[in-house]
Amino acid sequence: MDFLVHNTGWIEAICGPMFSGKSEELIRRLRRAMIARRRVQVFKPVMDDRYSRDEIVSHADSRLEATVVANAREALQRLDWRAQVVGFDESNFFGPDLVDVAQQLADSGKQVIVAGLDTDFLGRPFPPMPELLAVAESITKTLAICMRCGNPAKHTQRLVESGDLIVVGAAGAYEARCRRCFEPGAPRQEWLPLAPPATPPETEG
Repeated sequence: MDFLVHNTGWIEAICGPMFSGKSEELIRRLRRAMIARRRVQVFKPVMDDRYSRDEIVSHADSRLEATVVANAREALQRLDWRAQVVGFDESNFFGPDLVDVAQQLADSGKQVIVAGLDTDFLGRPFPPMPELLAVAESITKTLAICMRCGNPAKHTQRLVESGDLIVVGAAGAYEARCRRCFEPGAPRQEWLPLAPPATPPETEG
């Protein structure tokens, strides 16, 4: 996105289910800004240590060094105000303050790029992304591939039993599902009877 008025900030939101390329797209945009010789700073939540402690990492293993923080207010405190482009990965781990922080950064003239889930494991809008979508100048909705039928997937299916809103995990704990195949919460298990053990062949004495 190119704005003609310099020193004008804006917010770009990248949303979708897990495994849809959100972090990959965030890294791509940040690297483009670096190529353009713009100062870039990116933040990741401390609780997301699945692939790296101090890098944002896509499921395709693209990596970019990041500042690790506990929440959005800490990101504001640790911000290098010379940065022209500010990225946030895994927006859902930053809390509701991320909306105000992103607005403040954009109002100060910075390009803010935020990536995160737009729905939770029950299929409900997942804060703070809905609020970020409302205030963003640019919205990109990414889709994954349904692991059941191969159709475009907009949902994140949790595969482990837990009532907690946030359970950090990746492949094995979650998979992408389309509207038809999605089961809110953990999927129902179908228990099948065990087959009787095979009778060993008789041997001649």
